[in-house]
This record gives sequence, C-alpha cells and structure tokens, in this order.
Amino acid sequence: MKTELKIFFAALMFYTRIPCPKWVGYSPELLNKSTRYFPLIGWIVGGISFLVFSLSQLLFSVEIAAVLALAAGVLVTGSFHEDGLADSFDGFGGGWTKTRILDIMKDSRLGTYGAVALIFLFALKILALSELMEKTRESGMLFGLLLFVSYHALARFTAINISFSSAYSREDESSKSKPIAKAYSYKEVLGVYFFGLAPLLLLAYCHSGFLLVLIPLALLYFFSQRFFNKWLDGYTGDCLGAVEQLAEVSILLTYLALWKFM
Repeated sequence: MKTELKIFFAALMFYTRIPCPKWVGYSPELLNKSTRYFPLIGWIVGGISFLVFSLSQLLFSVEIAAVLALAAGVLVTGSFHEDGLADSFDGFGGGWTKTRILDIMKDSRLGTYGAVALIFLFALKILALSELMEKTRESGMLFGLLLFVSYHALARFTAINISFSSAYSREDESSKSKPIAKAYSYKEVLGVYFFGLAPLLLLAYCHSGFLLVLIPLALLYFFSQRFFNKWLDGYTGDCLGAVEQLAEVSILLTYLALWKFM
C-alpha cells in the first residue's frame, strides 16, 4: 500500500502543480510506474474544475463559469498539456524534417501555429462546455461531475495509449519539460484502462449512448499515432499533450452531439 501511495504521489507530482510530500522523490522507475495513475489525475483535475464551475455558476453566467473552470484546470496542471499542443502545432507547422520538427518543439517561444491552435482550442472548449452544462443542468450535480471527470480521464487515457504502442522519438531523450515515462508493465496498462474508462461506464449507466464517444477517440488515436510515426518515427511528450487536448475537445463535442438524441 505504501509503495502504491508513493507511485500515486509521483503521478500527482509529475502531472500537476499540487504539492506532494518531500519523501516521494524522483526516479525513472517511479515515473514509469506512475503512468498507471495518469487517468486518475484526470479525476482530480476534473473534480476541481467542476467544483469551480459549480461555485462560479452561483454568481455568474454558464459561459463565465466554464471559463473559470477551464482556468482552474490549467492552473492545476501548470498548462502541461496545453504547452504540448502549442509546441506540436509549431513543430509540425514549421518543420519539414524530423530533426527540424523536434528542434522547434524544444523552443520555449510560442509561434503563430501554436498561438492559433490555442485560440481555437479554448474557444471550442468554452462554447462546448458551457452549452453542454446548460443542456444537462436538470440531470443533477452528480451527472455534471461525471461529465467533467470522464472527459478529463478519457482524454488522458487516449493520449497515454499512444505511448503503449509507439517508440519514444528523441534519440538523445532531451526535453525542455518534465521527463516522460517510456517503459511499462501490465500494471500500468491495467491501471490506465480502469481509471480511464470507469467514469465513462458510470455515465453509460445513465445513458448508454455515451459509449459512442469511444469512436472519435479511437479515430484520434489511430490517425495521431500514424501521423507521429510518419514524421517522427514515434512520439514525444509534446505529442501526447497535443492528443490529450484534442481528445478533450473531441469528447466535449461528442457529448454535446449525443445529448441531442438522448
């Protein structure tokens, strides 16, 4: 139990800005094992975002509450995944070789491609989340919490699956951000699938149609992995961050579309 607790805190330390006990420390082995709790981090981020949304909605409109909820998620994660999305769009938008793409991704400056991607990303998130929560308001607080938790967990589930089936691209393993897990056991795979899919199954208990969200996520996984392998012969941490953010948007839009038929 103590070992698993240490692994969980390691995941919390790597993927969020939430303070962790000093005895957790860092090691490549601990980082690899912490992957099993990556979707569980989505539960935490989603729960905090929902709390901010619920409190904000008491004072402001749904749209403002959605903005504040998204801002809370960004603060908790330290823009970890948004940074990956921006770097990926800059890299693939401005680079035409593997070396050049990876060099641009390492550049800490924000380029035009990354800035435009972030603008459209947050615009879609704000509009989709606010409309979704408005339409599902009568379903209750617990249902709203499940929506938040599930879309965060599923997005991380989708992204980390790429690392299970692809090679890490950087030959020198250099990175300007936090290190990334590269080795996995069956425990990591089982943990990712349990924590990633459990919230969705609870949603499906309310409305089975929500399971259809797995279709666009499977397509996102397939085409992202194919694209990364074509240009980079694998993936980077920025690639996973980009997929995580694209998955969040895909899930929210799919939930919104499915709700029209429920």
